[in-house]
Amino acid sequence: MKEYRTVEFESSDEFVEKKSRFIGYVKPVKTQEEASAFISSIKSKHWDATHNVSAYVLRENNIQRSSDDGEPSGTAGVPVLDVLLKENLVDVCVVVTRYFGGTLLGAGGLIRAYSHGSKIAVESGNIITMAPCRILSVSVDYSFYDRLNILLNDFNANIENSDFSDVVTVKFSIKAETVDSLSAKLTELSNGKYSLTELGEKFAKV
Repeated sequence: MKEYRTVEFESSDEFVEKKSRFIGYVKPVKTQEEASAFISSIKSKHWDATHNVSAYVLRENNIQRSSDDGEPSGTAGVPVLDVLLKENLVDVCVVVTRYFGGTLLGAGGLIRAYSHGSKIAVESGNIITMAPCRILSVSVDYSFYDRLNILLNDFNANIENSDFSDVVTVKFSIKAETVDSLSAKLTELSNGKYSLTELGEKFAKV
């Protein structure tokens, strides 16, 4: 499985363009059912909005969908989807809600507004890279703990848990292809005293 870009959490942001209010919502999703449920929840929340334009991209079967929700064809759903594609995002659903302010924006204005609504939504959701990672642990003496922290930081490891007892045991995830280099560096720094223990693997934020 290859690494991919997505958003970390559900979020939203908004702006006003010529008195029309645009609210961009984003959520990480894995399936069409999750995407549809999110779109429905925003439509229910903003039942009185003029439009709730949506788009999503899924890793599974490379599914891409968009809806203009009553806006002129090609001026809303496609621009929202294009932002996701240009950012190389997957497993993401965006809904841009519009409350019409009385001034027509024209086709170009709509495209720019919905693109902007999508962009600020995904930015608020914090774009991250997910990659195949190995889950590891290492137990060290307290005297080596600071050096271990620096080492793990140098290798962009995500520390998941630290247990402080008679020794310090740190559980972390790290990109699979960097494990051998980390292991060699740990052996070098500790003169062979410490070694890594493999716990498993998963997709994780890097």
